[in-house]
Amino acid sequence: RAQIHRIFKGLLGLLPIILIKSKMHLSRIARVAAVRAPLQRAASTGIYNTPMHQNVKDLISKWIDTEINPNVNAWEEAQIFPAKKVFKQLGNLGLLGLNKPTDCGGLGLDYSFQVLMAEELGRIACGSVPMAIGVQTDMATPALARFGSKLVKEQFLRPTITGDFVSCIGVSEVGAGSDVSQIKTFARKDGDDYVINGGKMWITNGHQADWMCLLANTGGGEGPHFNKSLICLPLDTKGVTRVRKLDKLGMRSSDTAEFVFEDVRVPQTFRIGEEGKGFSYQMIQFQEERLFAAAGALKVMETSIQQTIDYTSSRIIFASFRFNSRTHVAKVVQFRLAELQTEIESLRSLVYRATEARIAGEDVTLLASMAKLKVGRLVREVADSCLQYFGGMGFMNETPISRVYRDQRILSIGGGADEVMLGIISKLMLPKRK
Repeated sequence: RAQIHRIFKGLLGLLPIILIKSKMHLSRIARVAAVRAPLQRAASTGIYNTPMHQNVKDLISKWIDTEINPNVNAWEEAQIFPAKKVFKQLGNLGLLGLNKPTDCGGLGLDYSFQVLMAEELGRIACGSVPMAIGVQTDMATPALARFGSKLVKEQFLRPTITGDFVSCIGVSEVGAGSDVSQIKTFARKDGDDYVINGGKMWITNGHQADWMCLLANTGGGEGPHFNKSLICLPLDTKGVTRVRKLDKLGMRSSDTAEFVFEDVRVPQTFRIGEEGKGFSYQMIQFQEERLFAAAGALKVMETSIQQTIDYTSSRIIFASFRFNSRTHVAKVVQFRLAELQTEIESLRSLVYRATEARIAGEDVTLLASMAKLKVGRLVREVADSCLQYFGGMGFMNETPISRVYRDQRILSIGGGADEVMLGIISKLMLPKRK
């Protein structure tokens, strides 16, 4: 009895310590939950804070899970996906005109819905399909929707929104990729027509596209920023040649074409907006393209990080230091992924800020350029670090991270290279001349 009494007394003595430690543990859980909950809410809602946003998100998610991801591997193997079929599905769902005007078939929603779509498309198991969709919604059509005449909207924008047309954007040329002002393609006036000669390079959707939003020199104006126009060019027009389908490092199922134009005749009524303002119109289109790219990579990076957590938790080499262990080697992995996740959330905040500014009618050139620069660099860091932690399996084509590594490298090149973004940002940082 005396021994039992001593044990009981000892347990009573330990009770305050147990209570304190339990309280500390519960407090820690509460603190973690308190931090994690708003982060999860921010990641799941952010600027998408209405039932309509959730409905659109659910619609996109279901479409990806049923119609796209089951087919991605076959499309990647074939090095092409059926753009006309996929875009028609999107058109039927109303997803190709979320923020396009209602008078030409769009839904007339604000720009946050387009950013939501870009972010959700990051769940697709390759970069090719989201990029092709982005060309249709955020690269070839913003200027047309904003500045186009009723005629060109009816003839080109409406069927593009319904998914009956596949579009492409014709800006880049050999020797004029990053410096748009130096393009050589020329559209000469002849009566009521333009006669176009020249060529375009690295044209996404080019092999399957029905029409091209073409940037060409049209003469007049003072200097290379005032002598260009955007023209809607039907790609079945005589003199248009799709020279070849290009073989790329990544984005394997996205068809990319080279074009040559020889005395291609189109009516001047196919011009978008005013003659000579094509360069400024294209700069406006670039802002949407760059925000689409930044938003579209967010879930790509988050998925890569989560897959890396899952894999490193089961790797034999990590058997003695699981992902949640306290060993130094595990901490290296944990800390690196934590650092990258923090960077992703910072980028998300930048994208959302730019989105809110654009909805408010502000010039987002600076913010969009910053987001484009950041995503191009960050996605390379994420892909490289995650592939490294996958070890030999990361180098295998069957592992998703290897596809991310190949596909997302384009983000520092296409839509304005990192160096171009730095030039824009630094220029806008300088004090304005009086």
